[in-house]
Amino acid sequence: MRTAYLEGRSIAALSRDCGVSRGAICTAVADLMPDQTAIEEDAPAPELPVTLDMPGKVADFLRAADLEPAERAALDQGVTVRRGQGYSLRVTAVPAVHRGFLARCQPLDGGQGVQAVPAQRKARHEYENRVSALVIEVR
Repeated sequence: MRTAYLEGRSIAALSRDCGVSRGAICTAVADLMPDQTAIEEDAPAPELPVTLDMPGKVADFLRAADLEPAERAALDQGVTVRRGQGYSLRVTAVPAVHRGFLARCQPLDGGQGVQAVPAQRKARHEYENRVSALVIEVR
C-alpha cells in the first residue's frame, strides 16, 4: 500500500482496492505525505500571540528593566494609545511573555522596604487582571 502511494496512486483508489476507509489509508501513509506533519499526542498546543493593553506606568517601569530579548522585542513593537492624561501600550505577545512582564513589575506593589506609589500599584493591578483573564480564557 505504501509503495503504491509513493508510485502516485490516490488515497481513494487505494481505499477501494484494499476495502478500507480513506482515513485508514491516510493513517498508514501519514509520514509519507509532504504537507502533513505527524501530531504528537502529548505535545502541548503552541501558545498564540494575544494583544493586551499595558498601562503606561507599567510600560515605563519595564522599559528601564533588564528584559529578555523576546520581552524587549514585544515591548518595542507595542503601539502607544493615548488615554486621557496618560497612555496605554498595546502589546502583542504570547501569554508567557505577558506573565514575564507581570513578574518583572512586581516591585510596583511595594514591599521589602520600598515605598509603593498608589498610581503605579493600581496600574500593575489593572495589567494583572488583564493577564489573569487571558490565562483563564486560554485554558
